[in-house]
Amino acid sequence: MKKENRIKSTPRRPNVIICMCDQLRAFELHCYGNEVIQTPNIDRLASEGMRFDIAVTNNPVCMPARSIVLTGQYSRTCCGQINNFVALSPDGGWIMPEYPRRGRPHLKDPTLPEILQINGFYTAAIGKWHIHSWPHDVGFDYYLIPRVYHVHVGQKFTENGGPEFIPEGFTVDFEAEKVGEFLQSQKNSDQPFFLYYNISPPHLPYFDIPDRYQAMYRPEDMPIRKNAFMDGKMPHDMRVFKSYIYDRKYYDFGLSFTDEISDKFDLRHLYALYYGSITWVDDTIGKLLNNIEAAGLEEDTIVIFTSDHGDILGSHGRWQKGRVYQEATKIPLIWRIPGTESGKVVRKQVGSLIDIMPTLLDLLGIEIPDHVQGQNLTSIIQGKSEKLPKDYTFIESVVHGAAIRTPRYIFGKRMNRESRKLNNNRTLFFDLEEDPFELQNIEDSSQHKNIRNELEALLEQWNSETPWMPSKS
Repeated sequence: MKKENRIKSTPRRPNVIICMCDQLRAFELHCYGNEVIQTPNIDRLASEGMRFDIAVTNNPVCMPARSIVLTGQYSRTCCGQINNFVALSPDGGWIMPEYPRRGRPHLKDPTLPEILQINGFYTAAIGKWHIHSWPHDVGFDYYLIPRVYHVHVGQKFTENGGPEFIPEGFTVDFEAEKVGEFLQSQKNSDQPFFLYYNISPPHLPYFDIPDRYQAMYRPEDMPIRKNAFMDGKMPHDMRVFKSYIYDRKYYDFGLSFTDEISDKFDLRHLYALYYGSITWVDDTIGKLLNNIEAAGLEEDTIVIFTSDHGDILGSHGRWQKGRVYQEATKIPLIWRIPGTESGKVVRKQVGSLIDIMPTLLDLLGIEIPDHVQGQNLTSIIQGKSEKLPKDYTFIESVVHGAAIRTPRYIFGKRMNRESRKLNNNRTLFFDLEEDPFELQNIEDSSQHKNIRNELEALLEQWNSETPWMPSKS
């Protein structure tokens, strides 16, 4: 969309920053009840804003989740699939492309940045991208993004599609510095801006995070979740541990140094590295808040903090993401909006990634397009209601199919990949108030039959009515 076609708003609308990290589950933040983790800056953001106590990703995988944020659509609609896009490699394996494809293979409908562009915003993306369309094809005036593969040192970047370069030091610090420069450049502008800022940690690899974060937490102090124990033992998988620590350097390249891991390394050590990565994120959020203040923008900038998904991290004997378990789907969601009540916690309404676009547009006084599938949470944020008639949301899962998440329950069904219909093969149904660790599947409980039938009907209706993008790319 061309800049000369934009309509400047009068009076000037506030700036917007969506800050998203990668693979951060809500359980590992102090403001969400964790007494071990050190996250003072995210705690501060929550105390100055509004925190959704029950927030979930609508797809616990990177590319679909990030596409959902920019479209307000479920991943089947905006991506045509519910998993990361992969391509066939020369050696016959499947890999994620290091950069997006040309043109617009995904995100066919007008995106959040495109709509904001039309309404007078300058739009920028800094940090992890991992969407199958290039930023300039979906509404960004400026972008500084790394390759898809995760490394925190020696990462290759491109600025506005220009030649690749490798910044010195840790990429997280480099991106934070560039965000500070961007905010300074906007402090005297009459034009509002939208900044989509993505922080890669606490996504693996953990070997190249700064030393002080690697050593910050003691393994013996780690509060391992109860559902990570089987017969009293924690899951132990050295291959998985090496994947978390070294990522592609281990499972793709097989570099010799990736074998250097103590046989005493266990889940507590992995937790300690995960916690260290989270505190690194928190310190980076502190830099963001300080940079907002230094540019004099705190009274005129909406800040939204969230994550694309969580990390199962050994719970149920599983790892990483892709499943509907709370460890993979429950994420932080914090809105700091100038002029609204601070320190409020929303407990009766499920918030989700798909709701960010419609809510933000309404708060800015911009009409919500018909193609947007998320809910407008403005009345919740403004304190006019505690919950909406639809206090739930839906989750797509490459492993579990699809699920409905209410404040109390999660109900999921497997999906036939060819017919895209849901089936009753290994249905999941958990009462999260009575069973927060999802240890007792109540799908056959006579006591819960009525609510099960109600949730199943809603899920089936959603699955039949929510369209898939016509052609896969």
